[in-house]
Parts: sequence; C-alpha cells; structure tokens
Amino acid sequence: MSDLLMYEKEYWQSYPHIAGIDEVGRGCLFGDVVASAVILPQGLILEDVNDSKKLSAKKREQLYDIIMEHAVAVGIGFSDADTIDRINIKQATRLAMKQAVEQLPVVPDYLLIDAEKVDTQIPQLSVIKGDATSQSIAAASIVAKVTRDRLCQGEWDARYPEYGIGIHKGYATKLHREQIQALGPTPMHRKSFMRNLFVEEQTLF
Repeated sequence: MSDLLMYEKEYWQSYPHIAGIDEVGRGCLFGDVVASAVILPQGLILEDVNDSKKLSAKKREQLYDIIMEHAVAVGIGFSDADTIDRINIKQATRLAMKQAVEQLPVVPDYLLIDAEKVDTQIPQLSVIKGDATSQSIAAASIVAKVTRDRLCQGEWDARYPEYGIGIHKGYATKLHREQIQALGPTPMHRKSFMRNLFVEEQTLF
C-alpha cells in the first residue's frame, strides 16, 4: 500500500496540503463529466483505496464514506453536455477539474492530477495512471465516480427514465444506442459524441 503514497511523501514536507484530482464520465454519451479534488491528511493510509474502475460499486460506496469522513477537504466540479459540445471533452474535463479545486474549502499547496493539467497558479504534477499510483488521486476517482453514479441512478434516470441511464451510466452500450435511435437524444446527450456514434453504425452495414 505504501507505494500509493510515493508522490505524496515526496512533496508533503514542502506542501502540507496535497490535493489529488481525477474525473469520471469522459467517455460517456450522456450527462456531465464529474471531477473531484481530495486533500487527505498527511500519513493517512486508506486500506483498499485504488483506481475506482477496479472496485465494485459496493466497495466504492464504502470507501466514499471513509474518504468523506477523513478528508481534510473535498471539492466537486461539473461540465455539462452543452459545455462539452462547445469547448470539447478535453477542455471540459480540465474546466471541471479546475472547478473541483476551486470548491475545496482548504486551498491546496500542490496538485496531483490524473494525466491532465489544471489552469491554476498552484504547482502541480500530471501523473500518468495516477488513480493506480497515488492514494490522493485514487480517492478523488472514487469520490467522482460515486457522485456521478448517484446522479445517473437518481436525478438523471428520473428525468429520462426510458434511456436506462441508471443501468449503463451514460456509456455507449447497445441498449443506450438503441434508445437514442428510437427516441432521439435528450438535451443532456453530448451532440458532438453522437455524430461519430451513428457514422460508426452506418459503416457496419
């Protein structure tokens, strides 16, 4: 487990408040991309914290509660479908990450970001596969994932019940693609993602 604190240990002496930052929903056809920034106390080791994609939904929920209980600060940022269509998914992801940092009630001294850059004066390091190598980034990935999944299964699914958002979370599953073709996209669908989707469909026949 100690290797997940490799980056944190390197910077903690100079930077007491290190925020890990990650996002979820980048590849979805529907809904917001959600980013999270998490500052954990120095020296805290969270058992089982890992890349959120490697954990079961139940385990993520348990860890989410533990992270929220122990974290020095947590911030969440969102970029909606309109923003994604307007400025592209990469820029929208960076915007959500910046928002997450700005939402932190404690200003971080240093940022560890999963394979991205954030437009801020705060010193930062972009970590490739950060959610599997840094506990702070892994914690942020869990918070972002649980936050987005709850929206998918709650508010967003209730708003558009025919699309199965609670099941596929907005990803391009067969069910989701079929519902978009049958019913058309909702205002929460990413139009810029749709063009490729149906071009691909046509080339299959």
